[in-house]
Amino acid sequence: MMWLVLAFCSAVLLGFYDVFKKKSLTNNAVLPVLGLNTLFSSLIFLPFILVSSCWPSALEGSLFYVPQVGWEVHKFILLKSIIVLSSWMLGYFGMKHLPLTIVGPINATRPVMVLVGALLVFGERLNLYQWVGVLLAVASFFLLSRSGKKEGIDFKHDKWIWFIVLAAVLGAVSGLYDKYLMGRFSNMAVQSWYNIYQLFIMGGVLLVLWWPKRKASTPFRWDKCIPLISLFLSAADFVYFYALSMDDSMISIVSMVRRGSVVVSFLFGALIFREKNLKSKVVDLLLVLLGMFFLYLGSVR
Repeated sequence: MMWLVLAFCSAVLLGFYDVFKKKSLTNNAVLPVLGLNTLFSSLIFLPFILVSSCWPSALEGSLFYVPQVGWEVHKFILLKSIIVLSSWMLGYFGMKHLPLTIVGPINATRPVMVLVGALLVFGERLNLYQWVGVLLAVASFFLLSRSGKKEGIDFKHDKWIWFIVLAAVLGAVSGLYDKYLMGRFSNMAVQSWYNIYQLFIMGGVLLVLWWPKRKASTPFRWDKCIPLISLFLSAADFVYFYALSMDDSMISIVSMVRRGSVVVSFLFGALIFREKNLKSKVVDLLLVLLGMFFLYLGSVR
């Protein structure tokens, strides 16, 4: 099950992506950091687009070849860009204002949303193990709200919590859409072009929303971790898309395994960012991981 190994690799890379994102956003302007992320991610894939177009024989047959596609494909990729960028904007703002040990477990409930989406959209049915996993993930969310109250975070009325929740929902939508895209189009075409589209969309957002009000909001400062956000995200997405492109891959399992990134982000939140109330949050995290384990059991039976 090569696709499962790739999903685990993606999870580790995604965990470091969250850590570098949190570090870059601390006391920093959100939109420019996100804008630079789309810029560096585009620069990573632009050479593959150019070489595949100008010298196709150099990459043809390799994992990095980007086939030329028409508008009938690009319109699907553009929609992917809009969904992902909306999720990122909500997630970046939420992560800036919340502890990483709160954000990570909330994001880890995303596989539950993917399963529910698969249930509603693709007509899949949950078995007993999967229902146990869903219930454990829901229980962990309520316990996490209890931990948040100790830090003055009210899950019902804190808008940043809702930002993270909405980002997770859009991320789940994106995950379901990814399986649809990977079954029809080249994974490199999707990943390369959706980064390019995001760069142009984000450029417009910066010009309209951030630049005119930049002096009245949190100032932007350069952080050496900003390029690392793009590097680790691009690597995580590359192995993720490649895993989904395999015929026997299952989006429910891949999505669940990717959320294992919470272990990496949680450890860094505890050791590097010195976040609070870790004992109660560990219980919440264990419930999330136990829920993921039951989702796995239910999906491989």
